[in-house]
Amino acid sequence: MNGVVAIILAAGASTRMGSPKQIALLNGEPLLSRAVRTALEAECTPLVVLGANAEEVAAVCDLASAQTVFNPQWESGMAASIAVGIRKASETYYAAIIMTCDQPSVTPAHLRQLIHKGERLGRPIASAYAGRKGVPAFFPADHFALLACLSGDLGARDLLAEAQAIDLPLGELDIDTPEKLIQAQRVFVTART
Repeated sequence: MNGVVAIILAAGASTRMGSPKQIALLNGEPLLSRAVRTALEAECTPLVVLGANAEEVAAVCDLASAQTVFNPQWESGMAASIAVGIRKASETYYAAIIMTCDQPSVTPAHLRQLIHKGERLGRPIASAYAGRKGVPAFFPADHFALLACLSGDLGARDLLAEAQAIDLPLGELDIDTPEKLIQAQRVFVTART
């Protein structure tokens, strides 16, 4: 089996943003391109799940180094995108990182920490921020069947309830409105991390 796949959820319609957040620019780089680069720098294989505005997103973002898959049920919520990504990756990788494209605080170092701890313990490892556990999160292959059966918009939250977690500073800042993009541009204005 290959290494770790980073399933990057990028299928949503960005209704609160007013335009596809996948292509919103942070430091001159589309958010989805940034997520793909972060996964690559963490030595993961990026697998991008597209849905709403897929053609526009694919035309703007640098996805040459990523596998892509289309979620025809993107309107049903995040869980459907996780399931589509897991089914695409299930026979090839020994573990997966589930991540979104709109968390600018995620770094390659954080992803490597999740992988290292997850491999050592052989169990899911979540990110911790704002008093809760969430993505990015590491899942070993023995959890793929559960991930493939998820439904609704909560994603993998229930599967992470008992997981150990690694702190992700500013992990709660996800870019889902123009105001959040402005906030992220202030916080992450300099270095590409």
